[in-house]
Amino acid sequence: MIVLGSTSEVAQAFVEKVLQEGERFERIYLLSSNKETTERFARHIDVKFLQHAEVIELDLMKEIDYNSFENIHSNLLFCAIGYLGDDTEVGLYDHKNTEKIIDVNYSKLIPVLNHFVQKFESKRSGTIIGLSSVAGERGRQSNFIYGSAKAAFTAYLSGLRNYLFDKKVHVLTIKPGFMATKMTEGLPLNAKLTATPKQAAACIFKAYKNKKNVAYVLPVWGVIMLIIKNIPERIFKKLKL
Repeated sequence: MIVLGSTSEVAQAFVEKVLQEGERFERIYLLSSNKETTERFARHIDVKFLQHAEVIELDLMKEIDYNSFENIHSNLLFCAIGYLGDDTEVGLYDHKNTEKIIDVNYSKLIPVLNHFVQKFESKRSGTIIGLSSVAGERGRQSNFIYGSAKAAFTAYLSGLRNYLFDKKVHVLTIKPGFMATKMTEGLPLNAKLTATPKQAAACIFKAYKNKKNVAYVLPVWGVIMLIIKNIPERIFKKLKL
């Protein structure tokens, strides 16, 4: 199993869910920019599940050493890399903030994913799971920089699913709504619309086993986004969303 963004609480919960359900891998590859935190998680799954994990540094804000990925192979890839950034008025005009949101969520992530996609295509088997966001379904004033990057990522996964279909590789797009994670800590989230990492992992695992194409972590978000997407633009632009 290959995990991109393995410090993500959702990614870690998904790894545990997969192992709890009895799946085993020759090796789990945990790619992360935070090696120390990731090594603690690697030790945890080694002790709890007797499953060996290898930690590999991946920092999208640095030059990528693709040679370090050459011996990584698996039939399952989970990508949880994401960066919320600052979408306030201050952050909006902070060039570095904007660049990092776009780079981490899309522009520097895609070449890394494509490197692994080539391996899946060559093997003609496997599943690629990408964590996108409902924020990518329609631009809203509250997070449209982040949302635009996630919209691009969602389109990438959709095209990739189409491209890999006849190569026997499945691509699953996950669209979380509000998530109770470190990334959203301090934000005023509606509890009824917010999922825990454990809830997300259960949903993602079910969608993975059922070979779903797109899945919302909480089904209510599918309804919410359907409504939001169908509000006429002349009305939508006046809303404080």
